[in-house]
Amino acid sequence: MSYFELKDIKDDPSKIEAMTIQQLRTALRTAGIPPKGLKRELVSALQSYLAKEIDGAGESSLLADKQDPSSNSDKRISMMMETKSVEDQVQDANSFSKVSKVQQSRRTVKQLQIKGKTVDVNAKMVATEQKKSACASGRMTSLTKKKASSDVDSKYVSAKNRDTLPVNLSEPWTILAHKKPQKGWIAYNPRTMRRSLPTENTKFVKILSWNVNGLRALLKLEGFSAMELAKQENFDVLCLQETKLQEKDVESIKQSLIEGYENSFWACSNTRLGYSGTAIISRIKPLSVRYGLGMSDHDSEGRVVIAEFDSFYLLSVYVPNSGDGLRRLTYRITEWDPSLSNYIKELEKSKAVILTGDFNCAHEEIDIYNPAGNRRSAGFTIEERQSFSTNFLSRGFVDTFRKQNPDVVGYTYWGYRHGARKGNKGWRLDYFLVSDAIADDVHDSFILPDVIGSDHCPIGLVLKL
Repeated sequence: MSYFELKDIKDDPSKIEAMTIQQLRTALRTAGIPPKGLKRELVSALQSYLAKEIDGAGESSLLADKQDPSSNSDKRISMMMETKSVEDQVQDANSFSKVSKVQQSRRTVKQLQIKGKTVDVNAKMVATEQKKSACASGRMTSLTKKKASSDVDSKYVSAKNRDTLPVNLSEPWTILAHKKPQKGWIAYNPRTMRRSLPTENTKFVKILSWNVNGLRALLKLEGFSAMELAKQENFDVLCLQETKLQEKDVESIKQSLIEGYENSFWACSNTRLGYSGTAIISRIKPLSVRYGLGMSDHDSEGRVVIAEFDSFYLLSVYVPNSGDGLRRLTYRITEWDPSLSNYIKELEKSKAVILTGDFNCAHEEIDIYNPAGNRRSAGFTIEERQSFSTNFLSRGFVDTFRKQNPDVVGYTYWGYRHGARKGNKGWRLDYFLVSDAIADDVHDSFILPDVIGSDHCPIGLVLKL
């Protein structure tokens, strides 16, 4: 099959579905894409390639992607197929010699990594081949292949070498992606920026937080295992947002989720089924648990779970999105944010507070790939950003990731459209905010961009007790 034949079928998806496995493999080879997987994966890879031919340079929109929950399942599957096949498929398909050169360079890098040697590739050569073919890999690391986090730092390269390392084509988050980067900004790289855990004599708690964008759908995804994530990160507490569960689903989910984490607490939406929802899952038994802010106007959507531990309160929060046409913007900034702020300040009178979750706000320009293009998009309006500052930061809560990494571009959300994740065109919407009184006890605040399965990735906090 020729390249021109591929172009003929790109406007008729039914032709792709009707193709045999052999025809699909032939078409993918023509496009320079390894034809791996079952038929549905081959179809997805070809559709992704053809879609990129139509519009490969677009940018995701928080507003477009987060306001259509009915399409999330299909988008999630498409995203998973993209990340399991070659991500940045060849745009210059007429030049197959260029494709083969880049593939040969990738094989060389992979061979060096497998042998455990220091990868000292000629970065200039790799960059040249990238420019010639306009391709970059976006394959995400599989959870099942990652080692436990307890030894992850032993394989990290020291921070002083971070700027001299060649770009790892399988880790797109290590690429500084920003429409208007400032001098001194660098890309977040967990391999070099995460800190080793405190010594054995230091007591600490490790907390993860993740907007899963539908927990049942996540657990059904091939290749994802909640147990693998638990083994990899060895967390004490896991906070979830946007679980989209109904109360009748909770018991069955609890039984099958993570062994060894016997304490779990769930808030579900009562007004819309399959919407919102938060949870706290812990192997440490909390002293007490509360749900919501104690105000009926805010508590019908299951957006808050509060667990009290010995030295702090922990809140898993899913802040309302301002919505299509910013229809909930006024509610968000005049009612929800002030109510949450007042509530946590009351809690703070007895002990420190850790507030985590999806805040649906990229606070500063460093927190979003395209700030200029999203001034009136939900999640980056000046009103939301000012509210974030006024109700949280100005009232004594510390953005732990930004305190630790003032000049680091690290995203936690990528829309499903236009390959945003593989191009690292994202938003930082997920936070750990802590009371100023314990800010200096934060040992590490990190992002896990390699964990796939949602349009968000998990974030983490290590707090010395």
